[in-house]
Amino acid sequence: MKHYLQFSDFSADEYAYVFARAALIKHKFKTYQKHHTLLDRTLAMIFEKASTRTRVSFEAGMYQLGGSVVHLTTGDSQLGRAEPIEDSAKVISRMTDIVMIRTFEQTKIERFAAHSRVPVINGLTNEFHPCQVLADIFTYIEHRGSIAGKTVAWVGDGNNMANTWLQAADLLGFTVHVSTPGGYEVNQSIAGVRASGSYRVFEDPLKACQGADLVTTDVWTSMGFEAENAARMQAFASWRVTTQMMAVAAPQALFMHCLPAHRGEEVDADVIDGPQSVVWDEAENRLHVQKALMEYLLLGELPA
Repeated sequence: MKHYLQFSDFSADEYAYVFARAALIKHKFKTYQKHHTLLDRTLAMIFEKASTRTRVSFEAGMYQLGGSVVHLTTGDSQLGRAEPIEDSAKVISRMTDIVMIRTFEQTKIERFAAHSRVPVINGLTNEFHPCQVLADIFTYIEHRGSIAGKTVAWVGDGNNMANTWLQAADLLGFTVHVSTPGGYEVNQSIAGVRASGSYRVFEDPLKACQGADLVTTDVWTSMGFEAENAARMQAFASWRVTTQMMAVAAPQALFMHCLPAHRGEEVDADVIDGPQSVVWDEAENRLHVQKALMEYLLLGELPA
């Protein structure tokens, strides 16, 4: 049994399979072919953080695979009361086949997984967001081919997305140019990057974008950090992805954003709504890569 708690939990070969499988599953979805590989399986979705894309993509995806879904929040279960995480894990994993959790500290999902009898997927934590980067890389592959040897520019907060991009570069053989304001740098000990050559740090976000094949960002204030919003608005003022930044990137560069986006803050409207933006493909692809992920965790590699 495998869990998917951070991007580094899979090998490059496993990712090659998941991306190929996601392409097959997406093709079947687009051509109205049934793909019920998880018939009669049940996904438990546990939300301590609010969600749009994560809930819709996992819930719709599980139904499309022939399974069913149980939706839990801290407000309507014992998770929000005094029951230990370990006890919840032992109970929920006896009644369902796979669990997705969207929560705050990474330690919470690790504690749950340690006591679960079924695979656990990280739908987002403060430290990592592996399903999003899984979708982002699949989207890049769809539009431009292999991401190996390419350059990704990360502009903004050194947050869970930045940590996950660094892990992905380390595993899949590309480079991340990281540019964050002072005090908001990526914490290398959290990211756990083994090959320092897979990323470079830039004080100037414009220089980070020079020659990049993909430019990506996130909101300046992530969930759980709302009290810092005023300070972040001031600190991040020069870290908005602009048309100038996209102009110095590679000629065929793409723009991505994990959404929700705030036009005029972390990204110009002309960028996110412009011809280089693939944010809507990126959002849709959460559905398809997560179907491939759940299928792989439950059934292993399947023939095409």
